[in-house]
Amino acid sequence: MKLATFTHGGKTRIGKVVGDDIVDLAAADPSLPTEMIAFLKAGDAAMAAAEKASGSEIPLAEVTLEAPIMKPGKVMAIGLNYGDHVKESGLDTPENQIWFTKSPTGCVGEGADVLKPAVSDMVDWEAELVMVIGKRARNVPRERTHEIVAGYCCGNDISVRDWQFHSPQFTIGKSFDTHGPIGPWITTSDEVGDPHDLDIKCLVNGEVKQCSNTKHLIFDCFDQLAELTQVMTLEPGDIIFSGTPGGVGIAMQPPQFMKIGDEVTIEISKLGSITNTLVAEDTTTVIE
Repeated sequence: MKLATFTHGGKTRIGKVVGDDIVDLAAADPSLPTEMIAFLKAGDAAMAAAEKASGSEIPLAEVTLEAPIMKPGKVMAIGLNYGDHVKESGLDTPENQIWFTKSPTGCVGEGADVLKPAVSDMVDWEAELVMVIGKRARNVPRERTHEIVAGYCCGNDISVRDWQFHSPQFTIGKSFDTHGPIGPWITTSDEVGDPHDLDIKCLVNGEVKQCSNTKHLIFDCFDQLAELTQVMTLEPGDIIFSGTPGGVGIAMQPPQFMKIGDEVTIEISKLGSITNTLVAEDTTTVIE
């Protein structure tokens, strides 16, 4: 099942993508929530109801796909988690998982503009498989971590490289607004099967920059979840970026960075693709 957050007729709600249409779930079954985190919190019963829901179809071409999780409670991301990316970074393979956070205000959806900050010209791409947490979880052994994943989507861990290295922690350079595109929808775990055999690509203006497979993860998805749940309680709707393969712009000779007008596409087999365009940010002061 493919679960999406969409806007149509000025209203944002959740739906199930079927072919070229999207089923408005709450319209098809009024017992279902209209917001994705509330839907995930409703658990297996809501999933089963969504599977059965029919009618109230809207052509996909008529809706705007939003980030599947518009306001995640946590966005966690792991660094240096593909061997070729470690090599191009000139670093040693990590013995432990390297974690940082991204700001929830980075989460935007398919087709959304990504902002080029006025303070940097070093905006880089990072194609990543994203896990969406479906159940509240703490201290989960590796062999059970698959139970807490609602599904997967494409992600771009956009990185402002000079700001990333302003501090020993990566967070500030990873947390600019709009710099965590995810989507186009959540493909549920049962439909994906093994998350460790998915082709993953990044294309900039149609040119392939990254091309790998999730089988090359150093710490796989379930290793990551076992580690995180020893530290924190994961909640429905939390987002986990699982690492990027080689081919990032900063590692190229000479380095390449995104320019205004560039279209960046992330493709992952079974999950679809997202494309976002870099535009200049509005530097107007906002105090509300």
